[in-house]
Amino acid sequence: MQKAKSMSPETQLLRRAHQVAGLTVADLASRLGQRTPANLLSNKGWMGQLLERWLNAQSASKAQPDFPELGIELKTLPVSLKGRPLESTYVCMAPLLELAQVSFDNSVVAAKLRKVLFVPIIGARNWPPGQRQIGQAFYWQPSASQWARIRRDFEELTELIATGHIDRIDGRLGQVLQIRPKGPNGQALTASHNANGEKILTLPRGFYLRASFTQEILTRAMFSSLSDQKTYGVT
Repeated sequence: MQKAKSMSPETQLLRRAHQVAGLTVADLASRLGQRTPANLLSNKGWMGQLLERWLNAQSASKAQPDFPELGIELKTLPVSLKGRPLESTYVCMAPLLELAQVSFDNSVVAAKLRKVLFVPIIGARNWPPGQRQIGQAFYWQPSASQWARIRRDFEELTELIATGHIDRIDGRLGQVLQIRPKGPNGQALTASHNANGEKILTLPRGFYLRASFTQEILTRAMFSSLSDQKTYGVT
C-alpha cells in the first residue's frame, strides 16, 4: 500500500488558518482563552496577535517574517462587507539611520513581503472587534511587476530619508508603498538626520501597503479561488 504524502509545512499552515474561517473574532478569542477588547483604539495590533497565537507564529515583533523558517509573513486584512480593504496594511518600521547599509533586497520590507499569508477580517468600521468575521486565508507572492513597484517606492522613499528630507515624506508619496508616522503617541521621538547631516528628533515612521494595492491583491485572490472552484467542479 502506498503511503499518503505528508503535507508541506506551508500547506499545514494554510489549513490551520482555514480551520477558523467563518468564526467571529470573539469565537477565536474564546478558544484561545483571550478577552476581546471593546475597541481597537488602544489595541491596534490585537487581531494580528490573536491570529499569530492560533497559528503559532514565532517571530513576535522581530524584524523578520512571522514564520521565519518558512519565509512567510502573516497579515490580517480588515475588509468591508463589500470586500474592500478598510485601511492600509502595516509592513514594518522604516529605518531612519544607517541607510547606507540598507538596500531593498536586504531590507525588512523585502523579507516580509516575499510571501504573505493574508487573513481577511470582515466587518464594518463601527463593528466591535468581536463581531467581525474571519475570512478565508490565502497566500500572496508578488508578481514581477508588483515587486518592481514596491522596490521603486522603497528606493524613492528611503532616498529622501538618506538625504535628510524626511520632512518631505507624507502619505501621498508612493504608488503602492507609503511611509507614515508610527508610534504609540505623538510624544515618542526617534533620531534621524536633516539635510545638513545633523541629527534631529522626529516621529518614528512605518512602511504601509496602500489599501488600493491590497484591493488588487484581494481581487486577484478571489478570482483565483473562483477559477479553482470551476476547475474542480466546486459550486
